[in-house]
Amino acid sequence: MIAKAYDGLEVLKGVSLAVEQGELISIIGPSGCGKSTFLRCLNFLEIPDRGSVTIKDVTIRRDGGRWRRSDEAQAHRLRAHVGMVFQSFNLFPHRTVLDNVMLAPRKVKHVPTAQAEAEARDLLEKVGLAAMAGRYPATLSGGQQQRAAIARALAMQPDVMLYDEPTSALDPEVAEEVLAVMRALDHDGMTQIVVTHDMRFARAASDRVLYMEGGTIVEQGDPDLMFADPRDTRTRRFLRSIL
Repeated sequence: MIAKAYDGLEVLKGVSLAVEQGELISIIGPSGCGKSTFLRCLNFLEIPDRGSVTIKDVTIRRDGGRWRRSDEAQAHRLRAHVGMVFQSFNLFPHRTVLDNVMLAPRKVKHVPTAQAEAEARDLLEKVGLAAMAGRYPATLSGGQQQRAAIARALAMQPDVMLYDEPTSALDPEVAEEVLAVMRALDHDGMTQIVVTHDMRFARAASDRVLYMEGGTIVEQGDPDLMFADPRDTRTRRFLRSIL
């Protein structure tokens, strides 16, 4: 369960979530409801005020006290299990696509260059960018840059992938390229949590959909049931407004 406030305003009011290995979970809800904050708290890009996060064998608990150096060391261990993909691609513009994917394994895990390159090329093949390895981010489309960002996150061999609105800056046709990669990862058994406004993807690709509003999870369940007959009036109102 995670709680987070900014200047006395509660953004997350005790959000609790258990995720099974291999699940693809989509989190939907109105802007400002705490979706992205919750996602960023899962890998401690935002520091929760209270609660705990467990990923693999790493647990971090917060009781409202100061964030200590030992806490940051534990957060670093937890982040080693997590890949994160943002709305903006955040690729290094002065490095080729291949170099972007190779960089973290070489610098953080000290993987030998030849091994890092071979693994990076395999990942670029996986996301459909093998032919783009030597190009620079500025020469790629938005969808290609986002797929490169996914490959870069996968290069660290995470157990969980987090996505914060990965397609919201893309045209629908281009966004489909990115969503296809995420579906393929789901098929391969990757655990994924996606904050999204793409209701079509949430319904078609998710194992479970969560609806958030006002800093809480209002309801969650099977995508078809959630979209066809949501139990809570707040969920019904939200879905009616956007579908």
